[in-house]
Amino acid sequence: MKDVKIIAIVGMSGSGKSVAVDYLTEKGVPKVYFGGMIYKEMERRGIERTEDGESEKHFREMIRETEGKDWVVKQVIEETHKLIEAGQKRIVLDGVYSWTEYRTLKHEFPGELTFVAIVVDKKIRHKRVATRPERPFNTQEIQERDRSEVENLEKGGPIAMADYYILNNGPVKEIHERLEEILKEIKF
Repeated sequence: MKDVKIIAIVGMSGSGKSVAVDYLTEKGVPKVYFGGMIYKEMERRGIERTEDGESEKHFREMIRETEGKDWVVKQVIEETHKLIEAGQKRIVLDGVYSWTEYRTLKHEFPGELTFVAIVVDKKIRHKRVATRPERPFNTQEIQERDRSEVENLEKGGPIAMADYYILNNGPVKEIHERLEEILKEIKF
């Protein structure tokens, strides 16, 4: 897959992953959304998504337990290959969760894949999650989500092993500026 470049954006809930992904998609980079694989399968099975996100959370954990920790990433790989076959040379992966997904992607796309972790001080991240317009969480809910993502979904590994980090404690323009530095460095 000559000249293909893939960026995988990782981070905890409320870290600013969507800000980075949206910046890339606004530049015309197609995205493959991990959560979208869950939503499609929930719809296929007739499972309704609840406003609080609980049905998605339970389904995400259930599907990884029953179909394997690599179920979601297999769907993402298939979608990514379809984009490449259609001529796409730049792709963003949105929402890598687990160590299994990290390892599988690194094996599938050697030399083509760069992991970028979006990190933010916990206090700032929790405040942002509490005040976001879509699915805000209270303190207990975000602490439970953090625990679940680390313990049940192994989310810490991909963040720890990222190739680049963006500290997102400030204004949005700072995340964009740092992302541009990374894009230049990896010739994206």
